[in-house]
Amino acid sequence: MSQVTAPLPLQSRFEVHDRKQFEIKLEYQPSGVDETRYLVEAHLFLPGSLNIDAETYPRADFYADIHNYVRFKTPVMAVQELLTSDASPLVRLEAWLRTGLGSEKDIVYQAKLLSCVLRGALRRFATGVETRCEGPVALPTEACATLESDVVSMQAGVTQVLARFRQWLRSVGELRLQERSRASLRLVDEYVSLLVENGFRRAVADMKALPRGEPWLQLRKGLMEAVLREESYRKEHRLRSVLSPTGDNEEYIQRLGMLKKFCMNVLFLSSRRRQKRQGWEEVLFALAAGIAMAFATAVALWAQIRFTQVSLNFFLIAVVGYMMKDRIKEGLRRVLSRVAATHLSDRTADLVDPVTGRTIGTCEERVDYAPKVPDSVASLRHQDDFLTVSQGELTETVIRYQKHIILDARLLPRTERGLSGVTDILRFNVERFLRDMDEPELALEYVDLADLSVGHIRGAKRYPVDVVLRFTVEEEETDRRQESTQLVRLVLDRNGIQRMLRFADTAAGAPPGPMPWQSAA
Repeated sequence: MSQVTAPLPLQSRFEVHDRKQFEIKLEYQPSGVDETRYLVEAHLFLPGSLNIDAETYPRADFYADIHNYVRFKTPVMAVQELLTSDASPLVRLEAWLRTGLGSEKDIVYQAKLLSCVLRGALRRFATGVETRCEGPVALPTEACATLESDVVSMQAGVTQVLARFRQWLRSVGELRLQERSRASLRLVDEYVSLLVENGFRRAVADMKALPRGEPWLQLRKGLMEAVLREESYRKEHRLRSVLSPTGDNEEYIQRLGMLKKFCMNVLFLSSRRRQKRQGWEEVLFALAAGIAMAFATAVALWAQIRFTQVSLNFFLIAVVGYMMKDRIKEGLRRVLSRVAATHLSDRTADLVDPVTGRTIGTCEERVDYAPKVPDSVASLRHQDDFLTVSQGELTETVIRYQKHIILDARLLPRTERGLSGVTDILRFNVERFLRDMDEPELALEYVDLADLSVGHIRGAKRYPVDVVLRFTVEEEETDRRQESTQLVRLVLDRNGIQRMLRFADTAAGAPPGPMPWQSAA
């Protein structure tokens, strides 16, 4: 019997989202202790020519460029588990129909959860087909049999899931549900239909390199028949989410996006902001005002003893004392504000379970300009002579973004596969970095050696931006601490992100060196 490997406490993935945004996907997986702390530090190293600093790119603009989504990890279930497992949302919906136990809100939640679980199963299926079809066209006999079995099993399982879910919908239609609940179930049905269509269509597209003969031709036909059935199903129900070969499909894309948000909102954690720093800053500012007032009062008392109140000297000393009091107050405010920025987070939020309403953890964020770069971060950039020399000699702006998340494992949901984790998606917009860039293309003079004619060749003007991420995981009860670092380079020009390079993690023992990872489309 094979031993199940425990998931890593923190996993990361980087990708280019579009020309102006890159995405960091983090998965936090507590081991089961009461409290687990995750510290994510992102150091951005920007060339000085981009004119980015604390004045031109203040904290408010930095946070405006960050889009953050925190949600529970989607429960992992195979299609056969959806049909048979007691934890399956489909089985629970059918049980509710028999027993009548549960509210309409719970039923809508289970229907949405069913679409989320099915979405994950279809994505894993399509990814598996893509992986198997990436290699040589002539697959080994064993791989062919496995692929054929997976496609047949997936198609049969999805067909059963759809049949049972829609049979359940027809039975529920005879009950007296509120119109809002009925509308929600209709939207879930539409989203499930689109998931099956897109998942199977992607699998057929990935199988294009396979031979045209059997059994691949019949497998592709079977998947496309399922795609056409779902398209006909939506047409019969007069739904507008149908692809048009000649139109721009604007409404299709808009509706698909809205359905995804509507169904997956059962997994997303809500953030309840707390003004922790503002409260402490008010206390510090009050302290500054008190010190300044104490100085002004002491000066006034001394002047009152030394001179009469109606004298010119008393008047001048009182005015100078007030002037000094005002400057002392403002100076202390600036000093104490810097102290607060160094030791207090910019934003604090509670992470709230959308179903139970309980706070399962907290999230604190902070941005620093020109911080002291740790040795583990600086050493990771020693990949070539330019990077080694640029640290300290060439003008460079460093921005550090810190995110500190604390999760309480006792409040996290559990599945048959163990404790559910949390997925944290950070999407960062780099458009503000592009303002002072030169034209992306230059004309370079070139001399042909054959006839010494002078011509021009194309030269690309691009800017590297290094992003070093340091991840730290701490478990309070076991005093366990893990730390890892990762270097990612964004290659930018005025049009946006041209490509992303991911470097080997030296902390993991891999040799340093760049690896082409992903390019923007």
